[in-house]
Amino acid sequence: MRFVVEDVKMDFSYSGTWNKSLPEAYERLLLDTLHGDSTLFTRSDEVEAEWRVVQPILDHLKELKPFAYEPNSWGVPEADWLFHGVEGRWRNK
Repeated sequence: MRFVVEDVKMDFSYSGTWNKSLPEAYERLLLDTLHGDSTLFTRSDEVEAEWRVVQPILDHLKELKPFAYEPNSWGVPEADWLFHGVEGRWRNK
């Protein structure tokens, strides 16, 4: 047995599986709100924790100089830096 990565066509069409109409995303959220189901909603403490992580990045975004790479490429060579000091590389080329 071996691990092989390959491109495949993914089809997530619910209409092909079930013969009934499913609500759109916002319809589902509105229905959940009316029924008091908060499962798909983010709690306020989660939102605050997320902002504590994201805000410092946003504050320094202008100082960051992201690496540009060509579309359909393997990315930038600088990505190999993520593996500095360990065996491996970002992608097999």
